[in-house]
Amino acid sequence: MTKLQVTQIKSGIGRHANQRNTLRSLGLKRIGDVVLKDDRPEIRGMVEAIPHLVDVKTLPDEEAN
Repeated sequence: MTKLQVTQIKSGIGRHANQRNTLRSLGLKRIGDVVLKDDRPEIRGMVEAIPHLVDVKTLPDEEAN
């Protein structure tokens, strides 16, 4: 399965609670944190809710392992 590399690029401080909660749900706690998530509609929806706070790269299967 394709993976998404999600990197937090801005802080959640001063943002609405739903945006901070989305960062936490993705497993991001501070600027520079990187997580690998499966490319699923739920994760895509979370990323699209906070595009100004995260950077996303799509990794094929062979790079994600």
